[in-house]
Amino acid sequence: MKTTANTNATGIVAIYVRRSVGDKDNVSFSIDSQISECIKSVREGENYEVYNDGDKSGKNVEKRPDFMRLVSDVREGHIKRIIVKKYDRFSRNMRDYLNITNMFDSYGVGVVSTTQDFNTETIEGRMMRNNILNFAEYERETIALRVADAYNTKSMETGFYLGGQTYYGYTYERRIVNGKKGSVLIPSDKAEVIKTAYQLYRSPNTSLQDLMVYFRENEIQINRPSKNSKKEHTNMDRSHFSTLLESPLYVRADKAVYEFLVSKGYNMVDDISAYDGIHGLFRHRKDSEDKYIKVGYHEGLVNAETWLAVQDKKSHNTNTANNGQRVKHSWLVGLLKCEYCNFAVNIKRKENKTNNKQRRYYLDSGAYKSDGCLKKRLTTRPDYVEELVFKAMKERINALEIAKREKRKPDTETEKLKAEKIRCDDEIRKLMEKLADADEVLFDYIQSRVKSIHEKKLDIVEKLNKKTRKHKEIDTAPLSDPMNRWEELTVEEKHTLAVTMIDKITISDENGVNIKFSI
Repeated sequence: MKTTANTNATGIVAIYVRRSVGDKDNVSFSIDSQISECIKSVREGENYEVYNDGDKSGKNVEKRPDFMRLVSDVREGHIKRIIVKKYDRFSRNMRDYLNITNMFDSYGVGVVSTTQDFNTETIEGRMMRNNILNFAEYERETIALRVADAYNTKSMETGFYLGGQTYYGYTYERRIVNGKKGSVLIPSDKAEVIKTAYQLYRSPNTSLQDLMVYFRENEIQINRPSKNSKKEHTNMDRSHFSTLLESPLYVRADKAVYEFLVSKGYNMVDDISAYDGIHGLFRHRKDSEDKYIKVGYHEGLVNAETWLAVQDKKSHNTNTANNGQRVKHSWLVGLLKCEYCNFAVNIKRKENKTNNKQRRYYLDSGAYKSDGCLKKRLTTRPDYVEELVFKAMKERINALEIAKREKRKPDTETEKLKAEKIRCDDEIRKLMEKLADADEVLFDYIQSRVKSIHEKKLDIVEKLNKKTRKHKEIDTAPLSDPMNRWEELTVEEKHTLAVTMIDKITISDENGVNIKFSI
């Protein structure tokens, strides 16, 4: 603050200065230059005070402490006039600027610009002011679009860490990759927390709450890094930890991860050959619709099998609601659907007043909908359904283990398809070598033949992919152990195991029980 000798005058002149990021290379917009120029407009005998917001953006007025102090002083009647170098020092946002100047007008406080010579008290002056601010707002939005476009372009071209958010489990260092220098993520002292979390959570019996308890009991810090590296880190809750367990940043991405992300609707920047089982992935988003994946230069922390198992578990936990019921009533809560209307089948309990015993039964929630079923209560007994589903789960695990053993045996059909694919590639190569010396007739023949062989090759590749999907190996070890200890498990543990293995169960009195497994 600096004032003249006359300190008894009523009201002071406010000098407001601000220097945005875009003005850093402009000497005339330095803070000292703005103050010096504004002081020249202070009349003799007037007191003045400088309100300085330094390197603050013009986008958000609430994040500029000295401007908010200026507004407060205007409202309290301490300011009689405001001097700025340009009107966009207040805001480059037209709506904010008009609100600000209207507010100043209502308190009888005039605004003077040292470089924009017009009177805002007249209609013409206000029109000129608005036109200038329109251009300033256009400039701000154009700069923002250019920055966003540059970021999106760079994020699709490089696997470098582009700054911004600090990723938990990583720090970064400058490296040269493919002749270019940039920041590459490297594991930090928190990397082991990520590895442990994934390994523990893939177990059917481990919940997010169990993870939090485990880390607290073992005195492992799980603070969440702030977006602003200068601020202190905040405690991570279950939702933040859940987000970490979904991030492709941590996976050592292989071809199975590529196929998974394609199925989720992501645009894949890199070819599947880049998914080498070593490097992690960056997930970017241009807008709400356009989301894409780029292979990073950093190494992942979690192997693909574990990462995919966690994604599978999380998707089933998300998709399987309990419909407001308590799990302790049945370990099948949230999985049961009516075969006819597909609404939830709820489990109810009724106490027999004669012998004080409780009996469970099913109610079809679709019976309460306008377009639902007519039957409300099912005669099929919960005890019967639970016994049948348990038996089916054991058979499913047994079938998966048999399939795993069969997969390890030589597959003659697959080997024949692979050999045929190699022959197609070889024939295409030989035909392409003859193109240089071919006349017009031979050229057309070779072109037609190559097209035919290529189509045959695509058919072979599709058959190989189907066989791969069909014989995808599932790790049954985390399922077999709790299934063998079924009677020792709590209802909640049984429920967790069920939602890991089952997508849904449809039920009706007429057709019985149909189980759709997710594995």
